[in-house]
Parts: sequence; C-alpha cells; structure tokens
Amino acid sequence: MEPTIHTVFEPVTCTWQYIVADPATREAIIIDPVLDYNKETGAIGTSSADKLMQLVDNNEYTITRILETHAHADHLTASRWLQHELSRQQKQQPLVCIGRDITQVQKTMGTIYGIPESQMHGAFDHMLSDGERFHVGNIEAEVVHLPGHTPDHVGYIVGSNIFTGDSMFHPDLGTARCDFPGNFKLYTGHDYPPKDRKVPDGETPGPVPYTTVELQSRKNKHVKVGTQMDQFVKMRTERDASLSEPKLLRQSMHVNLRGGRLPADAVEGFKIDQRPSNIPTVA
Repeated sequence: MEPTIHTVFEPVTCTWQYIVADPATREAIIIDPVLDYNKETGAIGTSSADKLMQLVDNNEYTITRILETHAHADHLTASRWLQHELSRQQKQQPLVCIGRDITQVQKTMGTIYGIPESQMHGAFDHMLSDGERFHVGNIEAEVVHLPGHTPDHVGYIVGSNIFTGDSMFHPDLGTARCDFPGNFKLYTGHDYPPKDRKVPDGETPGPVPYTTVELQSRKNKHVKVGTQMDQFVKMRTERDASLSEPKLLRQSMHVNLRGGRLPADAVEGFKIDQRPSNIPTVA
C-alpha cells in the first residue's frame, strides 16, 4: 500500500515538511514541522505549522505521531505546538518521536549551550530504535538509523518512500546514504535549488521534495557509483572546514533538545519577544 504524501516547503529555512497518510483510514503522521522564528525581532510564529493544520483539517486526518528525523540545527521544531493543537480537536494525543541516539546529541550540545540535563530528560514521548516498525493506519512504516549528519539521525520508510531528513539531498546538492532500491523515492529534509538546475520542459526550477535512489547513484555531486571512499572523505573534510555555523544553531538547540519546548528563563543569544501562548516552556 502506498501513502498519500503532502509536501509543504518552508522557504525561510528551505525545509521540507511532510504529512504522510493512509488514504483508507485517514490516519497520518507529520515529519519535521517548522516553528517560525525571527532572529532579529525574537518573534515566534506558527504560519508554517498553520499550513500543516489546514491540511489536516481539510483531509479530516487523525495525526498519531509527530516525527523528527534529527535534532535540527537550522530551525525550531513546531512539534509541541502541533501536539497541543491536535490534542484539542482529536481523540488521541499524537506522540512526539525522535531517534534514541538523541541522548548523545543532548549530552554533547547540552553541555555546549548550558542546557540542564533535567530540562532534556524525557523531552520526547518516544525514542525510536533502528528497525522499529509502526503503522500509519494500515500501512507499515519502518525506522532506519542514518547517522552521519548527526548521531541521532533516522529516516522513515513508508511504502516505497523514504523520508531522509538531512542525510540525503538532491543530486545537485550532495551526499549521503544510497543503498535502497533504485525506484525508491527519497524525500529530503531541505532543498536549496541552484539557479542552473536542469528541469524538464514546462517545469520550474523551484524546490523539489524528492529524488530517487537511481538518480542519486548516477548524479549525486558528492557520492555516486564510482566514488572512492578516500575521495569522498577528502572532499567532505575540506568542504566542511569552510562552512560557517548554521544561522539558528543556538536557538534551534535550545528548543529542539528540549523536545520542542521553550526555555522558561532568558538565554544568552536567544531573543524571544513574542511567543504563542500554547507552546510549553520548561525550567
């Protein structure tokens, strides 16, 4: 069985958000939702998450899980706001889930940013194991551990689709895992469309939600069939050394390591001037 997939692009952080549903039962999951944040003004908003809620309402979905592929460094997660809103309108509260190696990221990044362990312990409703299976209605889904971008990174296989988060981008952007069947669609966590991206006639070179294993194996600019390990390691090492810190790294870590909750007290470098009242805080 194949799911219905809704793709929602958030243009500020170039993030793909997904709703994946069983068309028969109307049960669905949300993957990698974004909470709007303006670093300069400190304003937090929910316009991106509102679009997800509108899709849920329009299609009469019941959301059972809100899934993170990893602890994002470039945006704040809207998981807890969505959980609060969805719990008000459906019979069950969706679980906020992430890979179980999030504890390693919390320990490392929590130390760097001074987040108390007590504010990260139990931050997620469920931590997922490699190979763990669950259902979206009548459709079975599987968790696959995809470490590399971050230690906690996981992907989600639903039908012939794999939601890869930041472990795999489009061929003209680059990297990571490529050992699934060629026909499988890889739904990426981001897209930063190059101006010279080649597209079929009649299509626009805007953001694209998925690629395929077959295309990646032939054209991925970082690693494709024939790429040698020493070549890849050298390229990534040199390229990563030139990259600057993600713009919202500090802010993202303070929210995402707390499982989508805001810090109750002031945090250096994290300005919060406006916030929706139904996003929980933790102290």
